[in-house]
Amino acid sequence: MKTERLYAITMYLLNHGRTSASELAQYFEVSPRTIQRDIDSLCMAGIPIISIAGAAGGYEISDRFKLDTAFATSDDYSYILTALQGLASATSDPKIRQTLEKIVHVSNPNDNGIILDFSTLREEVQSVLQLLQTAVAQKHAVTFTYTNNNNETRTHCVEPIAVIYRWYAWYLLAYSRVKNDYRTYKLVRMRDLQITDQPFEREHEAPDAILRKNDQTDSRTYTELLMKCSAHAKARITEYLKGTITQEFSNGDVLMKATVVENEQFWLGTLLSLGDSVEVIAPEAIRRRLLKSAQEIISLYQKL
Repeated sequence: MKTERLYAITMYLLNHGRTSASELAQYFEVSPRTIQRDIDSLCMAGIPIISIAGAAGGYEISDRFKLDTAFATSDDYSYILTALQGLASATSDPKIRQTLEKIVHVSNPNDNGIILDFSTLREEVQSVLQLLQTAVAQKHAVTFTYTNNNNETRTHCVEPIAVIYRWYAWYLLAYSRVKNDYRTYKLVRMRDLQITDQPFEREHEAPDAILRKNDQTDSRTYTELLMKCSAHAKARITEYLKGTITQEFSNGDVLMKATVVENEQFWLGTLLSLGDSVEVIAPEAIRRRLLKSAQEIISLYQKL
């Protein structure tokens, strides 16, 4: 732990310049006395740290000191930095922040012209993310209340494997002891998450291997929609439903196809929000579903 902190202090001073002992103590969550001992250890190891007294004083590393960065190119570091900045924007994990400090020193920020900003994801799932990361590290089962796509609410006890960001949301990949299978759970649908004192009952493969197998055995029911869209609606169908144009008309209207998961709600809400700009031609069951939803909305507002 101390070795990691010594390296992290070195990176912090390289990135931020002169820093007081109290600032370092607050950042690394240790006492100022511990920081002073760490600085002594770094000096003994040959790191040229300069101590400056006074109100504007602190510790800084001599300009002549450079780390060896030959194991990767500047482009490599640039992409690593971009990925870390994106991850840091989605979570306040101090370990990620400290890793980012190490990479910043040897990379040019935004050198590749790419920025990943997931900051809007932080508040809604931050506490859940942190709990799940702890459970994964401890290899302990978790319990939570979950509401699925069919609006059914149940309590689950699972062995958490990894937290995943995909399909514009955070998910938990976990082993269900009841189903004896691997499942994914959307974090925003979780309530009352708790880490239990129950260790994992079995060894699990690497998360990416489990995920690949899960994707190959997708049990969700898909439906292909055929829609007639006005000119100004086709961009939203392309963006939100990944629709493709199959025919174009002289007035700008188009026929489009899109594949959706039957029991999910996002695509249904998108179609309803477009009003008469989109008409589902087929299948008939989806036409009836849209009609029922529209009639229920009309009935609600006619009561006013």
